[in-house]
Amino acid sequence: MNATPSVPLHSLATTASDLPRSEQDQPQVDATRQVRAAGQRALVLGGGGSAGNAWLIGVIAGLVDAGLDVTEADLVIGTSSGSTAAVQITSASPTQLFADILSAAPQQQSAPVGSDRGRGPSGPSVDHLARTNAIIAAAANAADMRRRMGAAALDLDAASDGSWSTRWRATAAARLPSQHWPERTVLITAVDARTGEPVVFDRHSGVDLVDAVAASTSSGLPYSIGDNRYVDGGYRRNENADLAAGHERVLVLSPLGGRTRHPLEWGMQLAAQVDELRAGGSGVETIVPDSDSLNAFGTNLMDLSTRPSAARAGYEQGRARAEQLSEFWR
Repeated sequence: MNATPSVPLHSLATTASDLPRSEQDQPQVDATRQVRAAGQRALVLGGGGSAGNAWLIGVIAGLVDAGLDVTEADLVIGTSSGSTAAVQITSASPTQLFADILSAAPQQQSAPVGSDRGRGPSGPSVDHLARTNAIIAAAANAADMRRRMGAAALDLDAASDGSWSTRWRATAAARLPSQHWPERTVLITAVDARTGEPVVFDRHSGVDLVDAVAASTSSGLPYSIGDNRYVDGGYRRNENADLAAGHERVLVLSPLGGRTRHPLEWGMQLAAQVDELRAGGSGVETIVPDSDSLNAFGTNLMDLSTRPSAARAGYEQGRARAEQLSEFWR
């Protein structure tokens, strides 16, 4: 979530399935520490809870149905619930994903997870929001905040029954059309709970896709991959659009509208990321929820019952923006 400069990605040919079982249990490489080749188009999907994920799917389906397929991006970056969306739209048809949201059986509000808090949460969300707000207020800077968030998550884990990672992995897996990394460049962000350092996973990192997504969406408790522990990638930056540096055109979808709870001088907000990208020569366009979408979200972004309305509102936004974005994207 902080303004730490991105380090290029690697081009190793090794995947998790190629490794011995003992090596599969440990992440092999943080993708931010290797060599990345710049491309033409990057699609960035920020976090935003259950409603935000549905909105992202709706926007992308609306763009596709209006003739603009942004899933063909050279690079897709996903953070928190945006990591789920990144895998979904690169593994299945956005139109079908949208239809599936609309046809799903009505669901009840879920427990809060990740940096995808609602605008006016209730119940357990209140405790989570108050706890993380206190951590932010006590932190000297973004790096200090990440370390404190990780330490707090580890403290919660020490007092738990130890089943969180197993249960959360099953939840993350159920949301994905495929449990295999797409044969393209998809980056999924997380934060090392022990060090506070940002981590980016890709298909060469030696980490199963489900584990990468589960790590990116885990905040209340840390997610375990081997001996390592990770928390929500939104603690680096909610959108992490700066990871698209070097790409000619960058389209950012931010369910939280670019907002941040952090001091502006930390540079966590989307506007700072956009300024960095443009300073580096990238063209940038953003899509944020309009008033209809915000109304569809309701007061808690983790409320599963809002997914159909959020997806519909996003779909209308996507269709409305397709023509204006067509020249930029193509």
